[in-house]
Amino acid sequence: MCIFHGCLFPTIYCIPNPPPSSGHQCNSLPLAGRAGQLASFKANTIAAAWTGIQKQEVVCKRLDDNSIVQNNYCDPDGKPPENQRACNTEPCPPEWFIGDWLECSKTCDGGMRTRTVLCIRKIGPSEEETLDYSSCLTHRPIEKESCNNQSCPPQWVALDWSECTPKCGPGFKHRIVLCKSSDLSKTFPAAHCPEESRPPVRIRCSLGRCPPPRWVTGDWGQCSAQCGLGQQMRTVQCLSYTGQASSDCPETVRPPSMQQCESKCDSTPISNTEECKDVNKVAYCPLVLKFKFCSRAYFRQMCCKTCQGH
Repeated sequence: MCIFHGCLFPTIYCIPNPPPSSGHQCNSLPLAGRAGQLASFKANTIAAAWTGIQKQEVVCKRLDDNSIVQNNYCDPDGKPPENQRACNTEPCPPEWFIGDWLECSKTCDGGMRTRTVLCIRKIGPSEEETLDYSSCLTHRPIEKESCNNQSCPPQWVALDWSECTPKCGPGFKHRIVLCKSSDLSKTFPAAHCPEESRPPVRIRCSLGRCPPPRWVTGDWGQCSAQCGLGQQMRTVQCLSYTGQASSDCPETVRPPSMQQCESKCDSTPISNTEECKDVNKVAYCPLVLKFKFCSRAYFRQMCCKTCQGH
């Protein structure tokens, strides 16, 4: 059987099993070196930008070709400790921290977007400090830039509302709506803008209750009598505030459309009785006589012949 002897410089002996009667010999085990004899330092990766630690890795190597073998070929009692030491103890250099771009200020026609840019230095696994921009030696990254420079599609532009029409009561306001370019320099046919988003061109409005209809009178006409008492006429109409004819004026306050008047008579009396005659109106003078209007100068003049003697 093969027996392993551990020592400062361990040697592997091959001792044959009892009598070689079996006809078999023991194969030689590989030569091995003292554990840690050829150990090398290997930097650990737990610290990359601030003070870190290097650990010493201990391996078991062959003495003939320095190849690494399993640890059970070396004496475990002679294995040296795995030492460690500090590394990268110098302060970390400042570096730029660059944040993500924020949303563009406009969706088209050129906007601006910004991001955070800081000069920082790491002072621990989870600590850092902010320095002046001049502390970072490399070129400072940009903090703002233009974005969405493509032209915006045509859009609806509404002009100011007109005054409410009519001036009182329920009415409407109107305005002009145009399809314009995004910079308002060009006007396009309405079909170039989306119909579903077109602003209204008319809305309801009211400026309060309208004044009621009222009686409107015209000027008095000429007196009907050339001499003495007569009558004069005028127009009386019921009109709305817009001047339209109406029937809503109260009759109790209707102004008179006729009044008595008097014309100055000539001092020369009428000598020729043939000049006294009735007006050429059918049944007019008989009614004047019937209702006893002959005493009035106007009717007496109009029906001179009929009224003679009455």
